[in-house]
Amino acid sequence: MIPFSPPYIREEAITEVIDTLKSGWITTGPKTKLFEKKLAEYCGNPATLCVNSATFGLELILRWFGVQEGDEVIVPAYTYTATASVILHVGAKPIMVDVNQKDFNIDIEKLKGAITERTKVIIPVDFGGFPVDIDKIWDIITSKGIAKFFKPRTDKQRQLGRILLMVDSAHSLGAVYKNKRTGSLADVSVFSFHAVKNLTTAEGGAIALNLPHPFDNQKVYNELNILSLHGQTKDALSKTKLGGWRYDIIYPGYKGNMTDIQASLGLVALKYYQKETLPKRKYIFERYSEKLSKYSWAQIPVYKDDIRESSYHIYALRIKGIDEQQRDKIIQRIYEQGVAVNVHFQPLPLLTAYKKLGYNIKDYPIAYKNYECEISLPVYETLDDESIEIVIEAVINAVNSL
Repeated sequence: MIPFSPPYIREEAITEVIDTLKSGWITTGPKTKLFEKKLAEYCGNPATLCVNSATFGLELILRWFGVQEGDEVIVPAYTYTATASVILHVGAKPIMVDVNQKDFNIDIEKLKGAITERTKVIIPVDFGGFPVDIDKIWDIITSKGIAKFFKPRTDKQRQLGRILLMVDSAHSLGAVYKNKRTGSLADVSVFSFHAVKNLTTAEGGAIALNLPHPFDNQKVYNELNILSLHGQTKDALSKTKLGGWRYDIIYPGYKGNMTDIQASLGLVALKYYQKETLPKRKYIFERYSEKLSKYSWAQIPVYKDDIRESSYHIYALRIKGIDEQQRDKIIQRIYEQGVAVNVHFQPLPLLTAYKKLGYNIKDYPIAYKNYECEISLPVYETLDDESIEIVIEAVINAVNSL
């Protein structure tokens, strides 16, 4: 069986983890701090905080910004639940917007129409690693017509003076928009290092801070660090210093820190990310596209244009002219040939939790149209040429057998 997305752990990473285990420091410590520094250098943003998941990172920023009951946060209808569930966790309302047919990203014109005086944050998603056209969103957020809607309720909201732009960049570490990497494009970007991501720390995530003046990103980092560790003024690393045992709790905070064990995996993966990981994933994308584009039924995913290049996370193939039931039959026939594939994603309004809140998939026709014919193909570093050919043939055979 060719798996869909097994984690790739180099021997060097195993050695690094063993070093951590022997060091006597296995929770948040020097390797986590080094990983944060390396990530910020890679992305080109002022400061980055590593956390235990992208989900926690998204929620922490919403809480830091003071999003609360009565507020609205705009998200695409086509995303994983984490993007929207964190909004519900803080008592606010997710405002779902349909996506575009070309690249699965949020429909920016419809986004503009969704903004109200209750809107505090917009969370676009870089679907599959392909960056959203973020300058168009910036144009909307900073326009005079939209600025008048913004009604701040907290000091930080007054300090920013506009809607916060936070990108769910769970898929897009290393993606490029106008020669800049994700992490340096929005006020905040949140990455995921879950086991199936391009770069994994098993579980984990990072908050890339890129806030404008008058915010001091390092001070915000310090504040978020405290919030992510119970509101405690000193982390464990600081407390090891001579006489440094005393601390205070300045806020009833949360528990969402990354450990040095996780950071050990991340440090090694990041070392090879640009020179090995991304080129291999790009190679697989191009092989799929070269072979499948010969078939009239194949809609090849967009992963590069004049201003954007993907991180090559998800190869979201669409089969033209089929419905959801036919798509599922194709998937079953691919499985029967020894190949694991997936679907990204079930749009949120299809899921029970969101149906109960009143969301209806009929209000998001493009999201459903994209979903009903989408099949995600395997992409990972150890996928060799022979396996790539097996995947391609399995897809072709399955579609032709309908």
